Amino acid sequence: MSARVSDPAADGETGAGPFERLLALVEDDLARVTGLIRERMSSEHASRIPEISAHLIEAGGKRLRPILTLAASRLCGYQGSDHIKLATTVEFIHTATLLHDDVVDESGKRRGRATANILWDNKSSVLVGDYLFARAFQLMVETGSLEVLRILSDASAVIAEGEVLQLTTAHDLSTDLARYDQVIRGKTAALFAAATEVGGVISDAEPQKVAALRTYGDGLGMAFQLADDLLDYGGSTAALGKNTGDDFREGKVTLPIILAHARGDQAARDFWTRTIARGKQEPGDLDQALAYLAETDALADARKAARGHADRALAALAQFPEGETRTALEDIAEFVVARAV
Repeated sequence: MSARVSDPAADGETGAGPFERLLALVEDDLARVTGLIRERMSSEHASRIPEISAHLIEAGGKRLRPILTLAASRLCGYQGSDHIKLATTVEFIHTATLLHDDVVDESGKRRGRATANILWDNKSSVLVGDYLFARAFQLMVETGSLEVLRILSDASAVIAEGEVLQLTTAHDLSTDLARYDQVIRGKTAALFAAATEVGGVISDAEPQKVAALRTYGDGLGMAFQLADDLLDYGGSTAALGKNTGDDFREGKVTLPIILAHARGDQAARDFWTRTIARGKQEPGDLDQALAYLAETDALADARKAARGHADRALAALAQFPEGETRTALEDIAEFVVARAV
């Protein structure tokens, strides 16, 4: 249910300048996060927990979300160590949702590898996801900040709500733009926003700067998910870490589909009803879908929407002085949009 393009590695960002520059700024802290992840995903009584956790956590992902927490705290001049726990918390929440999502979506591939539910089973994936959620909340409490606990608890609730909401919108061509925004804010942007906001909170930053960090994360997350939805209709399997057209085959109602259905003639609407609403797809339907998306400017306008969210993220960073961290965060926002062009 969450975007299966879960980080820049899965989006073809391997070796990309913007991400590498951001990573270089927090590399030492990220190494500490990696160590804490390995420590806290261990279990004295159930060896399957670290096996499944390691399969996903160490599968080559770039860990963009925890990096955002580290970068946000750096932007605010934080000098303590609790940002390591918070970045680890963010990664555990993200990984837990991926484990659950793969079960719900009956996915067979993530980050170019077989999913945990395929290699083990659905029950193990769900239970290990629950374990990682529990570990995440233990780490939140250890920071001693009720505000941090509130932010990440709220984000977890929004994520779960977004997952359920997406279940109700699958195959539903009556889904409007407001409902779609609700879905993608829950499945992606909520955790991006929380990841950046807690970096400001733990740094005791001024309220307006904390709010700006949340706005940055929300804008980045919305642009990220919109780009993911676009890539499903134009990315390579290697770049996506999944098969091109999976969203179409699964009947997911994303922004390109919403726009193309609303703007199409009767023949186009009948096509979308058959392929998305009824799930009756035939050979050649993906090519026809791409044609309808092109002739209605659905992909172009979805890119404009992603650009708008990225611009909102960039504007929020104006609250902070110019410097290498701000520049690196600006570059990431630009890259998120550029990858879907």
